[in-house]
Amino acid sequence: MQSANMLLSKIVRSSVLPFAAQRGMKKDLFPLSRTLSLSLCLKQDKSCEPSEKLDLDEWKKVMKSGLQEEVTEMVSEPKELSSMAAARETLEMWRLAGRAVPENISEEQLKTFMECPSKSAKKKYLKYLHLKELHKKNDKRKMDEKRERKLEAQDQASPTGEAKKSSFVCMWSSIMDKAYNWRAAQSMIFGQPLVFDMSYEKEMSVREVTNTVSQIVLSESCNRRSVDPFHIHFCNFKDDSLYHREFVKQYREAWGKLLITVTDQCYTEIFPKDKLIYLTADSPKVMKTFDHDKIYIVGSMVDKSIKTGVSLARAKRLGLETAAFPLEKYLLWSTGAKNLTLDQVMRILLTLKDTADWKKALEFVPKRKYCGFVNKPVKELKKTLDLINTLKLGKGREEVQKQFVKSYPKK
Repeated sequence: MQSANMLLSKIVRSSVLPFAAQRGMKKDLFPLSRTLSLSLCLKQDKSCEPSEKLDLDEWKKVMKSGLQEEVTEMVSEPKELSSMAAARETLEMWRLAGRAVPENISEEQLKTFMECPSKSAKKKYLKYLHLKELHKKNDKRKMDEKRERKLEAQDQASPTGEAKKSSFVCMWSSIMDKAYNWRAAQSMIFGQPLVFDMSYEKEMSVREVTNTVSQIVLSESCNRRSVDPFHIHFCNFKDDSLYHREFVKQYREAWGKLLITVTDQCYTEIFPKDKLIYLTADSPKVMKTFDHDKIYIVGSMVDKSIKTGVSLARAKRLGLETAAFPLEKYLLWSTGAKNLTLDQVMRILLTLKDTADWKKALEFVPKRKYCGFVNKPVKELKKTLDLINTLKLGKGREEVQKQFVKSYPKK
């Protein structure tokens, strides 16, 4: 403000005072008066409007208001932009330092990076994004190579036969898509419901949520291609959640056209409790047969970092019946946890629904986790398992040592 006043005084001294001196006005009038009368008429044009008065106080008020508006504009600038810019600067610094940082990062990923509670969590998230970007580049490179090989094969083959084959394949795929959609539409009216519990978002990281959504997408595609598909329900599903964003990324425009039921209500509000069975690997009850009148619930989560018993505790809190697959009864389990992915659970349920054969259904369990199927009676298997456990734990050596101590006591 002081600079504006000084500028005004300089303008008055340099331009107005010499003009007044030429016209015969007194210079003593200017410093004493707060107003300055400027005549808009010159000697050549005397028939002009009366003189206008420029009030200096009002001019100062105008200048003050302009400065205040500029300050408010600077203050009202959103803090998110400055914080995001600072986050991008830290990313650039980490990239120059040689850390694992992705080349391209979106605004959503930048916001999740800013929301990470600690520096180690930020590093892990950036490393995850970097690895994901590398996998995408590798997949793109492989797809390009595959496309080039396919084009070379097409050039070598006869053009007429290839054109006929491609047209037949396109026609067949469109017909099958219509058939699958028709089955899925029928299942929404007559099919057996299958519930995916979407209430585990807060207990998982972003990476685990993306893995969960990809497994659910595979489950939905398997269900749509089956002979007798389930009527899939996404319960406890909230809009603008991590689940929702990942589903939109996976399905894109097809998300609004899926033949499934999505609701934010709990399954206990939609179905009667006596018909609900929660499938969890921690359940003490073993599932013997597939019941077509029951409604099975699958927890939409990845069990890698979650504590055991979360889904079982939720089912008990809601007063629901629980069940687990009879893996030990039919499989010689070797290594690994007894948790299965969501698409494997879907394939097992669909096979049980169609055939009621546990051996066919449990073929979808990864073969690295078991040695083979059970063929002997249960008593003999128990004996062999006890013998294996004694050898593993070293109980046989302890018994030999005890017998040696009895036969050769210390003197």
